[in-house]
Amino acid sequence: MGGAKDISILSMMLCFLLLIIPVIIYSYIKLPLIKETLLSAARMTIQLFLMGIYLKYLFQYDSAIVNILWLLIMMIVATFQAIRRSNLNRKVFLVPILLSYSISIYTITLYFNRFVIDVTRIFSAKYLVVIGGMILGNSLRGIIISVSTFYKDIAHEKERYIYRLITFGNKFEAVLPYLRNSIQIAISPTIATMATMGIVSIPGTMTGQILGGASPMVAIKYQIALMIAVFAATNISIVLSIYTTSRRAFEKRGLLRKGIVKI
Repeated sequence: MGGAKDISILSMMLCFLLLIIPVIIYSYIKLPLIKETLLSAARMTIQLFLMGIYLKYLFQYDSAIVNILWLLIMMIVATFQAIRRSNLNRKVFLVPILLSYSISIYTITLYFNRFVIDVTRIFSAKYLVVIGGMILGNSLRGIIISVSTFYKDIAHEKERYIYRLITFGNKFEAVLPYLRNSIQIAISPTIATMATMGIVSIPGTMTGQILGGASPMVAIKYQIALMIAVFAATNISIVLSIYTTSRRAFEKRGLLRKGIVKI
């Protein structure tokens, strides 16, 4: 198999014309998403082309320290994004969530590189930055949903939470149903995706590898391995994020501090 055929600038412009379809739909039904859609498409294009440029130099230089620091920068940006979307107090949540991300992403990525795909240079940009970035990006949605759901549910059901706190006498038992619900809501889409993958959809990683010249069976193995890695990293990130943030978000008596979440 040969590599994927290149896409010319003209062809890319023709691809962007497809955005006219959702724009017409939004305009017809008066849905205020046109500006957001076009801005998001523009940001995606600029960011990905810039990624292509700096990945080229990362691959050439390929310093373990630089690669580790670059993945950390990606996690910092992801953490800011997660907190912003969750409407949580940045001062309280920034450091704990970043710490949780760092532990889960570095641990799963290095384990994946060493024991799953068995590469000798586990800190190589080709593996650490690319695979770590893929795991990070796919776990971001789960942590946004889980942390936001956890604290918003407690804030919305303040009386019920206080009743559980008084009844059980400890914070863990009081927050347990909210913890279960937040994890279930965040993880259910990933479980559903795994259940239907290969039947109703061909995943992006598998598609990219096949277009790049890999055999279908190799592409399938990578897709399965990466999906499991993403699932594990998401669960670790969720649990660690809620655990570490709860140490600052609750008072000694177990009550949620004021200003933690914007309702």
